[in-house]
Amino acid sequence: MESTSSSCHGDTRRSRSRSGGGGSASGQAVFATECSHQFHSRSVSGSGSARNGSPVARWRELPSLRSSTNTSPRHPPAPPAASAPPASQPFFRPMEPRVFDDDDPVDRTPRPIRGASAAEASDGRGAVALTTHCECSALARDASADDFAVLVHARAPGIAGGASAAQPPRAPLDLVTVLDVSGSMVGTKLALLKQAMCFVIDNLGPRDRLCVVSFSSGACRLMRLARMSGAGKALARRAVESLAAGGGTNIGEALCKAAKVIDERGHRNAVASVVLLSDGQDTYTVPRRGASANYDALVPASFAYGDDGRRPAAPVHTFGFGTDHDAAAMHTIAEATGGTFSFVEDEAAIQDAFAQCMGGLLSVAAQELRVHVACAHPGVRVAAVRSGSYASRVDAGGRAASVDVGELYADEERRFLLLLHVPRARAADDDATRLVRVACSYRDTATGRSRSVAGEDAVVLRPRGEVAAERSVEVERERVRVEATEGIAAARAAAERGAHAEAAEILRSRQRLVARSAAARAGDSACLALSRELREMRARVADRRRYEVSGRAYVLAGLSSHAQQRATSRQMVSGGGAAATRGVESAEERSVAFATAGDTTSYLTPAMLDMLDRSRRSRELLRRQQQTKERRTF
Repeated sequence: MESTSSSCHGDTRRSRSRSGGGGSASGQAVFATECSHQFHSRSVSGSGSARNGSPVARWRELPSLRSSTNTSPRHPPAPPAASAPPASQPFFRPMEPRVFDDDDPVDRTPRPIRGASAAEASDGRGAVALTTHCECSALARDASADDFAVLVHARAPGIAGGASAAQPPRAPLDLVTVLDVSGSMVGTKLALLKQAMCFVIDNLGPRDRLCVVSFSSGACRLMRLARMSGAGKALARRAVESLAAGGGTNIGEALCKAAKVIDERGHRNAVASVVLLSDGQDTYTVPRRGASANYDALVPASFAYGDDGRRPAAPVHTFGFGTDHDAAAMHTIAEATGGTFSFVEDEAAIQDAFAQCMGGLLSVAAQELRVHVACAHPGVRVAAVRSGSYASRVDAGGRAASVDVGELYADEERRFLLLLHVPRARAADDDATRLVRVACSYRDTATGRSRSVAGEDAVVLRPRGEVAAERSVEVERERVRVEATEGIAAARAAAERGAHAEAAEILRSRQRLVARSAAARAGDSACLALSRELREMRARVADRRRYEVSGRAYVLAGLSSHAQQRATSRQMVSGGGAAATRGVESAEERSVAFATAGDTTSYLTPAMLDMLDRSRRSRELLRRQQQTKERRTF
């Protein structure tokens, strides 16, 4: 039976088969919707009404006729051979509506948290854990200190019952992926990106929603924010397969498109995030590079922190793909929005980089986390808070302080150093001084409820006479990390002004301090990994050519990671060879370098490691399938 258009009564099936592509026998274009209905162009032109006065469809719901085939005028597509099998139906990108409120409704079905009982909820298990560590266990009664360090350690709960993409006991995610399809992405890069995106789609659950935005000289929303059920995943895969490379790089317009999706969605999941991948340099919004470039112009207003402390609508996690991207721009975007910047130097590692990020986004345990500090002793004052990129505040008089942490992934940790003024003990004081009380407030993403948790007080003993106090490894580790991060920032500034020898010397000095710390000598894995990272940075900033090719991106990815205490993707040179240990002056430093040869990044959570393992198994399966296919071919 022939199908017809209800408004023009034409034979759409016949016209499609005659044209061989989407035009009718009379030259009229035929529009095909996702539900396989087809309309002649004259059916939807003009007023858009059928003969009986009923509207056929709103313009915002009508698809355009742009297929995934690259039909550049220089290279017109070859006509199909007579014996060729019929081509699969092309992906028709819907015309963008004026307002992006056409997103799928979210799933409000309550999901029980596996492994969590009423008793656990009542006794505080499963909450953010707060602990404190004083730099030393005792301070003499007749001594005072102006920068006595207290470490505040916050750790998010794990996901009860483990992670499962099919039915995750976690908050659902709204994810917008913003993908560079400029001309430099042609070939292998685009194929690797499509493979990585298919992995992302496979590992999203039915309550998660995904929107795909592509950009080159302009930006296009390829699909609405759709739930990743069966139909939604099929739509997403078609959108990804439709990607074709060509044109320039307009990161500014792409982020504006992503902001429009996030801001105008009609429904909202508890967690929202944007992933931006680019291998090039924006030449539209920010045509100039370097110190004079205004990279902040790339960030839409709703994605930036407000003057009133308002958090961005969604963090943007950026991925610099290959060695030709603008690392400074990508780092600025991530820093301005509360996201992370990853450097994917090895293009084949893009799926693993996405997987690591997804492991975190699919395990957000706490949001709007704020740590509160109050001085317990009347003479104690907070002098400063070392909190990295997290906004902190010390009240007038120094009697209280706070740190705005935001989101925590499951099992993720944050450490902040408080520098306190501690007075001499008075005669009436006890044998111990209670320094500060700590607490935190946050929203539990699994339940949507607000929670408050009190941590343990920081207490220091006040003995008479000489003190042989035990020093805290936890505090020393964090102090070393903070000082190393400051050194990385100073080295970057030196390299940017062309002082590469100075940059390398700064990093060498910081590396030696880390290697000589008591924590590193005791075999602390975090200090060992930090020492190796500094050594790698030192090699990459030593000369202008290497700094321009990979050093800037590697250093900025490291700064992003340490400022947020969150894992970013970076690759290191293999340890153990002459190149890996070049410039290491002492056996002590060399032993540290070799000890950390297997570590490539810090701050990885169990959920991230699990997703990385899935990615590697997926890639191995694809490799075996390809080998089998090649053997059968020959």
